[in-house]
This record gives sequence, structure tokens and C-alpha cells, in this order.
Amino acid sequence: MRLTSFTDYGFRALMCMAGAPTRSFSTAELAEEFALSRHHLAKIIQQLAVAGLVETRRGGGGGAKLARDPAQITLGQIVRALEDGQALVECFAPGKARCTLLPGCRLRGELAGAEAAFLAHLDQRTLADIAWPTPPDARVADMARQ
Repeated sequence: MRLTSFTDYGFRALMCMAGAPTRSFSTAELAEEFALSRHHLAKIIQQLAVAGLVETRRGGGGGAKLARDPAQITLGQIVRALEDGQALVECFAPGKARCTLLPGCRLRGELAGAEAAFLAHLDQRTLADIAWPTPPDARVADMARQ
């Protein structure tokens, strides 16, 4: 299984946020960290906000931060939020089942089982398990702001 780069960068942003869960991260800051366009990262953050995984605030002191404790966000929830509408194979996409092997295809059931097992495994792990450790100098700066 291959996840989209959209999900990859979503995980990276969330890992940073989980390392400092009370801190807000600007889109510019995260985009620079990942060498990614701010526009693309903004789309990712927006999708995470729609899913209720992050909160965003505009203006001075604004940015994005986790909406919940990282221990309450499963990796499966993240994948489902960011891969929404991305079918594993064409025949899984709604209205796209043009495969000449349907309805007798046996591969489809195997792939559906594999996808379910993949997500079930990710549901057993949380964002806290993969949080990116905050560098010591950033922790000091975070404490000073509080």
C-alpha cells in the first residue's frame, strides 16, 4: 500500500505538533521545515481541521495546533481523514467500477481485507506513539511563552 504525499506531509505536521501539543505552528514554519509550498501545506492543515484533528486560528499568535491530546488520535483516524476519496484500486472508487472482471473478481475481496487489516493495525497506535521530540531549546522557549 502506498499513501499519498498529502498524507505523508500530514503525518509530518502532526508529529511536530504532537511533540509540542500546546504550541501553535504557523503554516510558513511547517512548510519551511518540510521544504513544501505553504499553499499545499495549508490544504493539508485545512483537511486536518475539517476532520477535527487540529484547530486553526488566524492572526498574531495564530496557527495550527492539535485539537485533542495526541494519545487520543489514532494513526488510522489520520489516514482515513487524509486519504478520504483515495481508493486503493480503481474498482473501490464509487462509480468507477469498470473492471471487466466484476462481479466475479476474487482479488477485490483480498485487497479489501488487506486494507481493513492495515487500518486496524494503525488504529492500535496513536499520534503520541510517533510524536517528534521537541528540541530542548524549543521546550525552553515554549515554557517562557506560557
